[in-house]
Amino acid sequence: MPYTTEEGGRLNNFASEPKVYKAEPPSRSQQRTYLILGAAALVLVGGLIAIAVYASSVS
Repeated sequence: MPYTTEEGGRLNNFASEPKVYKAEPPSRSQQRTYLILGAAALVLVGGLIAIAVYASSVS
């Protein structure tokens, strides 16, 4: 771990920085997976909202 010595003998530690790289766009299979997961999340949230509305209207 890289460190420097400051005045008075104090050590100052620095985290090692990760290597920077350019992100690649998702492949077709990754895009399809994201679409399926997004649709599943939408159905789940919609279902939870529907249950909450139904439960709050039942007396």
